[in-house]
Amino acid sequence: MILTETDDLAACHALRRAVFIEEQGIAEAEEWDDLDGQAVHLLAVEGAAPLGTARLFVEGTEGRIGRVCVAKPARGTGLGAALIRAGVARLAAAGCTRILLGAQCYAIPFYEKLGFTAFGPEYDDAGIPHREMERRL
Repeated sequence: MILTETDDLAACHALRRAVFIEEQGIAEAEEWDDLDGQAVHLLAVEGAAPLGTARLFVEGTEGRIGRVCVAKPARGTGLGAALIRAGVARLAAAGCTRILLGAQCYAIPFYEKLGFTAFGPEYDDAGIPHREMERRL
């Protein structure tokens, strides 16, 4: 499996469509925004098959990881953790000292194992309960 930065937004969008829109029922209008052009995108592929993606933002010394998703066949393989670790490394290399993400509440334990801490109240994002999480570097 190869996990790299990519400009292949079609592959990233296909994964996000499959996971967020088709599986989780998020409305297209809520999934697609005008931020993809400003983000660094990570993509994991096996052969020609895209298996996971995440997008990263840098604002000063803060970074944000978002739109993290893994295709069904690759779940439970450690790919999600690899995407987060790669995102943390990329943001650290960009000078970030604090990394934020909005976690679906069921996934909080996953992110805690990767060094993130939840803070603030639960909030609704596209009909799914979320909490903000941070990791200080």
